[in-house]
Amino acid sequence: MVLYSQPNRLGFNRLGITASTKVGGAVQRNRARRRLRESFRLVGLKQGFDIVIVARSRAVTAPFDMIQREMRTLFYKLKML
Repeated sequence: MVLYSQPNRLGFNRLGITASTKVGGAVQRNRARRRLRESFRLVGLKQGFDIVIVARSRAVTAPFDMIQREMRTLFYKLKML
């Protein structure tokens, strides 16, 4: 996954998830979005950011704990935890 973020000065986070047709058909894209959204929900973040996550094809087949680990690593690198 690829993650983009920017401060928004609103006091809460806004999330956008994109998945191109390279990820798969509609069912696979929606599954990837659901898994990324749930992983985002479980990560405790600082508030006040606009976040865009770009799904890659591994988001459909990777184990859920691997997705969570990767997401935590990305947010840690951005100092958002």
